[in-house]
Amino acid sequence: MKSLSRWEMEKLKREKLFILFLFLGLFLIAFVCITLGNMFYKQTEDFSGLIDAAKDPVVLKAIGISISMAMVSTLIAFLFGVPLAYLLARKDFPGKSIIEGIVDIPLMIPHIVAGIALYGVFMRYGVIGAPLKRLGIAITDAYPGIVIAMLFMSLPYLIDTAREGFKEVDPRLENVARSLGASHWRTFKEITFPLAFPSIFSGAILSWGRAISEFSAVLIIAYHPISAPILIYEKFTSFGLPASRPIAVLLISICLVIFIVLRIVGKRRRG
Repeated sequence: MKSLSRWEMEKLKREKLFILFLFLGLFLIAFVCITLGNMFYKQTEDFSGLIDAAKDPVVLKAIGISISMAMVSTLIAFLFGVPLAYLLARKDFPGKSIIEGIVDIPLMIPHIVAGIALYGVFMRYGVIGAPLKRLGIAITDAYPGIVIAMLFMSLPYLIDTAREGFKEVDPRLENVARSLGASHWRTFKEITFPLAFPSIFSGAILSWGRAISEFSAVLIIAYHPISAPILIYEKFTSFGLPASRPIAVLLISICLVIFIVLRIVGKRRRG
């Protein structure tokens, strides 16, 4: 029998490692698939309930609110978060670790606590809510309240991912552009941002998905107008699983399609 070369042995070892990692990763994949798959399977036994949910104006409005408000919060996170991510990736300054810690706070605190904190600031007599009320701008139990709750809970996903994307861009490319006469803004717009965009785009998708799923913070600051997670909660507490599951399956299906489309678009841009 022909003996394997050193290169072939190394390749075989790598393949064994990949197989091991695949096996370990499949444990988590199976965990997610079994959990969601069981819900979808149970719903197939009452397919008419899913059709009724898809035709219900209240359900469609709630899902539309969640998707649209999540888009608005992601856009705000993008406009303000990308510049902050670039600053954190490129500059070292006193207090940088404190700022990075502040950005990540929403990841650490219970969501209900975040909702209470937001409500204290934006309620009618709050630090920000009171002056906004005098201007005729309502935050609590209004669309802006939903956006604020979603933004607070989802902003770390975009900022952290964008920061890592900017770190991967070689600063020497920026230096070459600057040495050829390009302004700092033009260098950022034509070199840094396009190279970091795949990471920024991934962060935006994560931020949007996290915003859609937010429940507790939205529950405190803006119970109305009713978003999809709150409607599902209402149906579950009032009528049980048969009433809430069709809405949950419909929401997951819509979000899954959107996620797949966005991922495909992102891969094509990289290509």
